[in-house]
Amino acid sequence: MNVPTNLFMWFMACLPIIVLLLLLIKFQWGATEAAPIGLIITIITGIAFYKADLRLLASESAKGIWSALPILLIVWTAILLYQVADEAKAFLVIRNGMRKLLPNELLVVLALGWILESFLQGITGFGVPVAVGAPLLIGIGVAPMWAVILPLLGQSWGNTYGTLAAAWDSLASSAGLAAGSPEYFATALWSAAFLWFWDVVTGLIMCWFYGRGRAIKKGLPAVLILAVIQGGGELALSQVNTTLSCFIPSCISLVALFLIGRMKMYRDEWRLEDSPIMNRQAETGDTEEEGPADMSLLQAFVPYILLTVLTIVVLVVKPVNEFLGQVSIGFSFPETSTGYGFVNKAEECFSPLVPFTHASMFLFLSSIAGLVYYGSHGWIRTGGTKRVFAKSVAMTMPSGIAVIGLVIMSKIMGGTGQTAVLADGISRVLGKAYAVLAPVVGLIGTFMTGSNMSSNILFGEFQVTTAKLLGLNQAAVLGAQTTGGAIGAAISPSKIILGTTTAGILGNEGQVLKKIMPIALGTTLLIGIVVFLTAVL
Repeated sequence: MNVPTNLFMWFMACLPIIVLLLLLIKFQWGATEAAPIGLIITIITGIAFYKADLRLLASESAKGIWSALPILLIVWTAILLYQVADEAKAFLVIRNGMRKLLPNELLVVLALGWILESFLQGITGFGVPVAVGAPLLIGIGVAPMWAVILPLLGQSWGNTYGTLAAAWDSLASSAGLAAGSPEYFATALWSAAFLWFWDVVTGLIMCWFYGRGRAIKKGLPAVLILAVIQGGGELALSQVNTTLSCFIPSCISLVALFLIGRMKMYRDEWRLEDSPIMNRQAETGDTEEEGPADMSLLQAFVPYILLTVLTIVVLVVKPVNEFLGQVSIGFSFPETSTGYGFVNKAEECFSPLVPFTHASMFLFLSSIAGLVYYGSHGWIRTGGTKRVFAKSVAMTMPSGIAVIGLVIMSKIMGGTGQTAVLADGISRVLGKAYAVLAPVVGLIGTFMTGSNMSSNILFGEFQVTTAKLLGLNQAAVLGAQTTGGAIGAAISPSKIILGTTTAGILGNEGQVLKKIMPIALGTTLLIGIVVFLTAVL
């Protein structure tokens, strides 16, 4: 790479991200308004300082639009699923049923904000846990903003080995780790160990949000048991089968939660009336609405059960996956380069969309099945189907602008060399101290792209090269890279938009980011310190 890595060029590469964060957090802009500004600055810096031409910008913008499509499909289908359940008043049944099944309200919050998200991340990913989890949490009385924050945290620990280890496979491929080699398993071990730590943090922070010290005291045994199953199970399985190392523990934790609910300390009714995350006023207003009297909790969950079954069958059963995966849609892009010689290789089929194995297909089919099932029992009122589709489209449209703008911004930053300069500049200045910021690089990658997989593809090879040059523990650095990427999934604007859209609070992305950012950055730096200590001790 011939792009000059100096303080000025590094600052210019940082500028779009700095402006985006300021607009979202400091000035409380919504992502719909902030994303176009960040994109404009990215284009200006790309042309003026990184010598990008219009052909490159057009190519990267087209890639961005195409990459945004799968996200938008998930947004719309997740909202459609929510509207179907809402029209049938299934959320009222879920709220009341979960309270009877788990009398301890903190366990209900952990169930729908952490454990269910872990399970969904294990099989689907791509933002589905956030889009599905937020409405469910609102249904049990969680305030909308917190209903977005909790799933963002809950799904993030599974972002490396979840989605059947898609992000892990991309890291191994980018870093040149041969499957089954000692380096492969050493890196898997470091990754799983760091992710286990983050899993514990997310469980405890949810208790803290619910009721500060009182909730941590009450929830600590449950969190530790569940974290051992999830994080400890993932650590053990990462040395045997990385593909299922998140999915299997998340399934076990889902069952374990209900067994924990029968323990002496959790089987009695318990809740904090002054919990800052619960919307007690809304509960009072809902006293007259109990949902259909003839709908059971199991029936209320029918669309979500079908979503789980469809996903498992299509993604886990190999013959089914191979058959449905034959249909693939993608576009070719020519090679482009900047005036500095930063080259984007030609793509014969860029980021192919496989519609029949994509998460949006599972969400759509589950939504249609929910409409039919609820309708056959008389739980969908006259005109309900029309209302469901109309509301879904209306809620999706505004978020589309933000998602497209953010994804194009990330593609242009990557295509002009700005992303590479960010990472390269950090390593050159810090020397061995770079180890502290190794996971921050992964976090930045996911923050920009919305994908831990993309972050690993962007920075996997860079992290290996840097580790070798600086004499750092290569496995620890790569583990920190993907863990930082997983943590970044909790603060990625494109994922936050999924939650704020389905929660009906689009425009509040800055408030959500403000709550999660200190936790994410603090944990990421702690992991970086551990990596640094492996190099100096």
